Amino acid sequence: MRGGDERSEGLFSYVSCEARVPANHPLRAIRAIVDEALEGLSADFDGLYSRIGRPSIPPEKRLRAFLLQAFYSIRSERQLMEQMDYNLLFRWFVGLAMDMVCLCVAHLRKRAASAAR
Repeated sequence: MRGGDERSEGLFSYVSCEARVPANHPLRAIRAIVDEALEGLSADFDGLYSRIGRPSIPPEKRLRAFLLQAFYSIRSERQLMEQMDYNLLFRWFVGLAMDMVCLCVAHLRKRAASAAR
């Protein structure tokens, strides 16, 4: 008997990005190196941000996103955000949970421009 082509989503999803990325994927090794380097920069990042105001996108997430853009030759921030919206591997590498909203293109551009000064 042929099954139906129904499309249904569960009320809750218990799938994590971590579980979906193969143990031998090259980005796992790269992420470990990147996380170690970013951990060493954490105090420097803290000094660049005000203690008051609205929280920003963590610089660690932005840097991981820009690494993906370079690794996968993604031509624009808009295409990068599109990939991060539905690509589980990208979400895992950057550190976005399944239910987190993707980073904002305008915010990324603004921060990248101010960091270049």
